Amino acid sequence: MKSADYYIENLNMETHIEGGYFKESFVSTDEARQDKKLWSSIYFLLMTGEVSNFHRLKSDELWYYHDGEALTIYMITQEGELITKQLGKNIENGEEPQVLVPKGYIFGSAMNNEGYALVGCMVSPAFEYEDFKLFTRKELLDSYPKYREIIVKLTREDI
Repeated sequence: MKSADYYIENLNMETHIEGGYFKESFVSTDEARQDKKLWSSIYFLLMTGEVSNFHRLKSDELWYYHDGEALTIYMITQEGELITKQLGKNIENGEEPQVLVPKGYIFGSAMNNEGYALVGCMVSPAFEYEDFKLFTRKELLDSYPKYREIIVKLTREDI
């Protein structure tokens, strides 16, 4: 198995505003609408101690496991229900190699074990920063106090 540093260097990954590292890999040449590409895809990498902070997109995002350890994707639905999915290759232990995060869900992720996770994320229609909302801890605790433990883990005090 390769190291996190190997992928960060060889895929030319940069730090991501939500946490971890990313590299845009592909963008559709087709358009979903006149002003938006049909889809976009990135590599995304988390290491031990890093999280993808809670955020929301206006598009569906499909996650694909590539290498390393499994991670948990935490999703808060529009109805306020917390759903967790394990992204990884150990299907017998409940992991899934692909996980869909529906548009409008608030979501973030964290490592299950020591190491790193290299995944792919495809967004359709394509990712645009104006469709991205990163949440502060206070915003989510005010709305979802019963999820305090995971909100504290997957948010910062401020942005």
